[in-house]
Amino acid sequence: MKTLQFILFFLVSTLVISQKTDFQPNVAVTGVGIINVIPDEATINVQVENKGENPKLLKLENDRIINTVLNFIKEMDINDSEVKTQYIRLNKNYDYKTKTYTYIANQSIAINLKDLSKYEHLMNGLLESGINRIDGVYFSSSKEKELQSEARIKAMQNAKKKAKEYATVLNQSIGKALSISEFSANSYPRPLNNKVGMAMSSDYSENNQQTISLGNIEIKATVNVSFILN
Repeated sequence: MKTLQFILFFLVSTLVISQKTDFQPNVAVTGVGIINVIPDEATINVQVENKGENPKLLKLENDRIINTVLNFIKEMDINDSEVKTQYIRLNKNYDYKTKTYTYIANQSIAINLKDLSKYEHLMNGLLESGINRIDGVYFSSSKEKELQSEARIKAMQNAKKKAKEYATVLNQSIGKALSISEFSANSYPRPLNNKVGMAMSSDYSENNQQTISLGNIEIKATVNVSFILN
């Protein structure tokens, strides 16, 4: 019995010593890298919506408008690959007061505009072609992948700087990185204010007034890094 107790004590002691030996003092920090860039692309989500009592006539009207819109987009020298139908919907509603049914037909398309100099002309032409809803205008950069790489480098540099600052206060230094993990978050293009988007019309554009202010969009990377603490 004493022999068994000694063996158990030896195994537990060895495990504790091993854990202490394996422990490596470290400093864990979060680094952030941000790149600001002027957008050069836009994704425009527009829709035609009609309401009535005859679903077949509504579909025909929507088809006519969408056909006019697509022809206008081609005239703008925008590739077919940059235009996509988002959805086609037909909703049936019952009015309890009149005891009648009404229908709402919707068709939405998304346009990826590569040349923002065409923005004003495109938006006005869409409205003149029959588009009666603008669901959103989102600005982005064609160099997003390259800029994301730059943001990651800045994030790592920021993490290393933080770790050095913490270690210096303790009269210590940092060594190699023990672990690196990137904080993943969905990145979306910046939307245009809805009021600005819906305010545009052919009458408004005749004076060649500017209806958008691009500003900068932010490309951001966040990393968690653990460094050896010497």
